[in-house]
Amino acid sequence: MIEFQYFDGCPNSKESLKNLSDLQKEIGILDSQIKISEIPDLESAQKLNFQGSPSILIDGIDIYTGNKPNSFNYSCRIYTFDGKKTGVLPKDFIRKKINELSQNLVKKETKTPPARR
Repeated sequence: MIEFQYFDGCPNSKESLKNLSDLQKEIGILDSQIKISEIPDLESAQKLNFQGSPSILIDGIDIYTGNKPNSFNYSCRIYTFDGKKTGVLPKDFIRKKINELSQNLVKKETKTPPARR
């Protein structure tokens, strides 16, 4: 399960969600395997160990830290990629982490071999 977490008003959540949605189409992730969660307040952030907006978790693991969150932060999140700071999760990074952290998310066609006679 991929969970996209954000709060309303975060300027980076829309672009990060678009990157995730584009990847969903490109690599065939089913809608049922993605959950979009708005974190409305500090109390919810604490209860869910929200790491900041935007965050993506795969099976409960934060894709940026590689760990299951055990604290919370109710603010816009800043990431560092190639020495540059950004609030947007890049599509290539999301793709890499989906490949690393998920075994069952990508829809795969299975073909049944023809029966032998």
